[in-house]
Amino acid sequence: MKINELWLKEWVDTDLDIEAIGHKLTMAGLELDGLEPAAGSFDKVVVAEILSLEKHPDADKLNVCQVSVDSTGESVSQVVCGAPNARKGLKTAFAMVGANLPEFKIKKAKLRGVESFGMLCSAKELGLDDDADGIIELPEDSPVGQDIREYLQLNDSVMELDLTPNRADCLSVSGVARDLAAITQSQFNEISVPEVEASSSLTFDVVVEAPEDCPRYTARIVEGVNPATKTPLWMKEKLRRCGIRSISPGVDITNYVLLELGQPMHAFDLNKLKGGIVVRQAGENEKLTLLDEKEIELEQGSLVIADHNGPLALAGIMGGLDSAVTAETTSILLESACFSAAKIAGRARRYGLHTESSHRFERGVDPQLQLRAIERATQLVTQICGGNAGPVINIDNVKNYQNSEEIQIETEEILSKLGIDISAGVIAEMFTRLGCQVILREDKFSVMPPSWRYDLRIAEDLIEEVARLYGYDNIPLVTSSFERAISAIPERSITPDSLQQVMLSLGYQEAITYSFVDVKTEDILQTGFEPVALQNPISADLAVMRTSLLGGLFQAVKNNQRRQLHDMQLFETGLVFQNVVYNGNEQLQQVRKIAGVITGVSGRDDWNLAERILDFFDLKGDVEALLSLSEETIQWKQGASELFHPGQSATLSLNGELIGYVGAIHPQKKTRLGIKQNLLAFEIDIKSLGHGKLPCFKPLSKFPAVRRDLSILVNEDISYQQIQHCVEDMGENLITKSHVFDLYSGEGVAKGLKSIAFSLILQDFSRTLKEQEIDELVVRVADNLHQMFGATLRE
Repeated sequence: MKINELWLKEWVDTDLDIEAIGHKLTMAGLELDGLEPAAGSFDKVVVAEILSLEKHPDADKLNVCQVSVDSTGESVSQVVCGAPNARKGLKTAFAMVGANLPEFKIKKAKLRGVESFGMLCSAKELGLDDDADGIIELPEDSPVGQDIREYLQLNDSVMELDLTPNRADCLSVSGVARDLAAITQSQFNEISVPEVEASSSLTFDVVVEAPEDCPRYTARIVEGVNPATKTPLWMKEKLRRCGIRSISPGVDITNYVLLELGQPMHAFDLNKLKGGIVVRQAGENEKLTLLDEKEIELEQGSLVIADHNGPLALAGIMGGLDSAVTAETTSILLESACFSAAKIAGRARRYGLHTESSHRFERGVDPQLQLRAIERATQLVTQICGGNAGPVINIDNVKNYQNSEEIQIETEEILSKLGIDISAGVIAEMFTRLGCQVILREDKFSVMPPSWRYDLRIAEDLIEEVARLYGYDNIPLVTSSFERAISAIPERSITPDSLQQVMLSLGYQEAITYSFVDVKTEDILQTGFEPVALQNPISADLAVMRTSLLGGLFQAVKNNQRRQLHDMQLFETGLVFQNVVYNGNEQLQQVRKIAGVITGVSGRDDWNLAERILDFFDLKGDVEALLSLSEETIQWKQGASELFHPGQSATLSLNGELIGYVGAIHPQKKTRLGIKQNLLAFEIDIKSLGHGKLPCFKPLSKFPAVRRDLSILVNEDISYQQIQHCVEDMGENLITKSHVFDLYSGEGVAKGLKSIAFSLILQDFSRTLKEQEIDELVVRVADNLHQMFGATLRE
């Protein structure tokens, strides 16, 4: 909101300069967002009168004016001017020779052979407005020769305040002044708004069919207004400095009251209304052409102001074009209403609108302000435009609307939470300055907030007000002494940080994606969990909570491929949200997982390596490196969910419980995801990894190691992991390592079998092994594999 210094100081007595006022308001929660002068920088510009005007002899669009620049009329300057509104007797702004304007300096000139000693100025040339259609028109009683800056009080500053939504009471000059007076303990000068006595008996029928949406509707007819009247300069200037352009007296007066008191108003052309005013909700298939000439189809249930022919205005947002006040209007119906904030909130945005009225109504307007505003507007209309005012029409249902409730709070509660030491009397005086009704009994306050402070509802709100008025910068900074217990992280814990370090060492880049995903993506993933839908999603693409990290990573791959990046290794750690049934009740669980994706080729653009498409075993090696942190024995089993390729995927299990997936994404799923090249992924439940391995020193043996190779035939469904576990479970301490180096099936191997060749590394730390015991150990291994899996040695 914009507000100028001089208008503010009409309402509050303060000697503070504008910077100090801005600081005070900012420290009290009304943040100063900008500060600028009310006019451009210029000098030697005075009020002047055009004494005569003649056509330029050599230019059809130029006039030669004789301009009086002092009150005696003796000092006359000749000026060549092309403004269409230049005329004899007009008083305007005159820049003398040597004047410095915002864009240029005035010099003596000759235009088409005629000398010109100065310039008659438009508002744009003085930095007052963007209007350059003509020169400034000043009132007839303007003092000729007076400096224009002094006459128009242009040595003024304009503040732009960034208000929080709860401070709707400060969306007016009076509201900001009231708060500034309370903050600085200054005198608040509330203007007197006497009741305008009715000089006409003309009234109009008003019916409020939606009293919950419109607690108060006040209206008044003013007939016989002069349509030729112009808005006075003082009002135009106040509106301009607050960021509102002058349009016509009827519109300007309602805007002025809005800025002055904070009450949005509207003026209807009485002669365009039929039957009476009805405040109601819109019905089916109703349309309305707004003041900006945009036709909208009204949503059923929207609050409208209508007559017997149909909607006239979108209540609290914008009036209609068909009932608007024009240059021919002689009788107006002034409207001053209170509309429910809940009814207006969000309604303007649905129609693609945002107006000064909607901005205030959706935050809350004082329900006791309407009668005062209608009297103020009537006063201004009759003073400026003439006319006779009819009686006030007031439909009142305010008693059932957001009545303030008394708040109980003790002095000790205020002081203990703020850490300050002030008396109960000082606190009571603060509440009184805010407009509250205060009763203090034995250090206990009973506070009734004023009608304009919607935000004061609970005791904590009052504590905040005490802090504001006391001054946040005056509250002492006290450091509390306490012992902070920092929980130790066991060395064996597998943390997201340790997993991240492993992934980074493998060449992966960490991704951070949204916790919200598209419903279609969740359908492709088929995690088996119903995703939780958001009630108010940011967009359709972020409508549900993720049940897997892979959805976000797949989108990251897709976005990067659009930017010609084809080789990627991405991972993410984060929470997924899964609905599970526990004791017959559905509960939402947050599970921390780690997931990764790889795509592209290895060795791209490398001079000494051949390009190779990344496959399942590349990812398997990375996952094994990740799992090596855990001391648990993780079982691998071929096959996974429908998201993965059945022949290039595996599940990860711990003690029979599924903890993750690894594999290539199914081609059909890739197509639905919009990814064309190879795509492999994994996802693991971090908590299931259990405890990590602790590093410990093992001395090197002084005695040589011996390698023995075995080649066995086993059924195709036997994995090497099973063979490895079988060997380890034998308890032979001499076997320090085993490693598979060949896998074969085909010619020479019976159908349903496969050949696995692996090596055994044998070593003792205390002696050199003998050939006989080595051979005996190998035989025991072969016998054990035969008993467990029916394995036979391959000849």
